[in-house]
Amino acid sequence: MTSATKLTVKKKPSMRSPLAASPQSNELPDAMWARISQKAFELWQERGYRDGHDLEDWFDAKTIVMEEIHEARE
Repeated sequence: MTSATKLTVKKKPSMRSPLAASPQSNELPDAMWARISQKAFELWQERGYRDGHDLEDWFDAKTIVMEEIHEARE
């Protein structure tokens, strides 16, 4: 007869910054995600399809889209 051994796995404590926002606030609505994605693609096109600036294009696109939304609400 064999005996089963229970294996206990300890979870590491979260290394999340106390200043980080909650997970829900980091999620973008699908429509906003699509607008940012399209704008980032347009910025990449304007750059001549050069690689290596994808994160910069994404953040620039996000800023542009957020400004458009803010202006539309005024």
